[in-house]
Amino acid sequence: MAEVKDSQPLEIQKKEYQKMVQEVQPRPTVGRNVFWAFVVGGLISVLGQLFLNFFQARGLTLQEAGAATSTVLVFLAALFTGLGVYDEIAKLAGAGTIVPITGFANSMVAPAMEYRGEGLVLGVGARLFTVAGPVLVFGIVTAWLAALLYYFFR
Repeated sequence: MAEVKDSQPLEIQKKEYQKMVQEVQPRPTVGRNVFWAFVVGGLISVLGQLFLNFFQARGLTLQEAGAATSTVLVFLAALFTGLGVYDEIAKLAGAGTIVPITGFANSMVAPAMEYRGEGLVLGVGARLFTVAGPVLVFGIVTAWLAALLYYFFR
C-alpha cells in the first residue's frame, strides 16, 4: 500500500485513496449473474409448465390447472424459504428467483421466518404480510377502482 503523508495536498491524497479502493474492490460479475438469473428463472418457469401440463393431463381445465399450478409453486417457494433453501438459490440466481409467484411467496414468508422467535401469533402471524401486505392492498384497491370505472363508463 502506498503511504499517504500529511504534507501532500488533499487532492493527491484523494487520488491515492481512490486508487487503493479500486485495487481491493471486487469486480462485478454481470455476465455470470445474468446467466444464472436466466437459468434459474427459466427452470422455475419450466417447473411451472410441467405442473400445468400434469394437472391438465389429469383432466383439469386450463383455468383449474393454472390455479393448482400457482398453489403448488407458492407452497414450494414458501416451504423452501422456511427451510432456508430459497435464500441459497437466490444467492446464486439473484433476480432469477423473482419469477412473480415464487418471489411473492418468498416475500411473504421471509419476514415471518425472521421473527419466528417471537412466537406464532406476534412473530410469524404479525410479520407474514409485512412486505406483501401493501402489495395486496394496492392491488385490490386498483382492481376495485378499475371495476368501478368499467361499470360506469362501458
